[in-house]
Amino acid sequence: MWTSTSGWESQVTWAEGSENAPRRIGLVEDHESVAIGLAAMLARETDLDLVLTAGTVPELLSAADGAPKLDLVVLDLRLADGSSPEDNVRALRDRGIEVLVFTGADNAFLVRSAARAGVLGVVRKSEDAPTVVAAVRRAASGEQVVTTDWAAAIDGDPQLSDVGLSPRQEEVLTLYASGEKASRVARLTGLSEQTVNDYLGRIRQKYADAGRPAPTKTDLYKRAVEDGWLPVPERQPRG
Repeated sequence: MWTSTSGWESQVTWAEGSENAPRRIGLVEDHESVAIGLAAMLARETDLDLVLTAGTVPELLSAADGAPKLDLVVLDLRLADGSSPEDNVRALRDRGIEVLVFTGADNAFLVRSAARAGVLGVVRKSEDAPTVVAAVRRAASGEQVVTTDWAAAIDGDPQLSDVGLSPRQEEVLTLYASGEKASRVARLTGLSEQTVNDYLGRIRQKYADAGRPAPTKTDLYKRAVEDGWLPVPERQPRG
């Protein structure tokens, strides 16, 4: 249990796991109305289960100890404990938990800070329920949720250090990050598969050296979008 600055208490309730269990969602939010609203949005979704709500990341991680792993944490950027979005995202990802930012998006610096730390995407609190639910569903499945807010934050970030890829490395990165397997990249470029994997290792090292680690294929996709090697996906129109 915890009490936020607004005086309301969160309920920590864990759902029993099963073979076909829904995706397990955590929420870090210190405003009661927002937490209630998201819970209501997800309540009708049989494949998504909001199992844990807390006012800070340390509280959520403490409550999560010994419980089945969360598939996703939905994170508010502005929290009453004064924590930084970047530190919060890193703390969650260090525990193997992916993050979707849920924000008013009124502070581009905070959005950029979270984006640098490796969130799967950013969704505004002002979006309608179907848009929010769709974003949570995609992120809970490990998919990128690229919105105009996320793209604008990346485009305006002066701290995205140039990693200095060679033209050949750019070509390999673009093909691989767009979804091709290493074997397919090898065929398309005329390289051996081992050479492609060597290139990918060097590319990852360059990003790590620049303070922009990319250990997974999803991370490489993010970096390719950030650096302009791949286009920002267009926002899906509302149905």
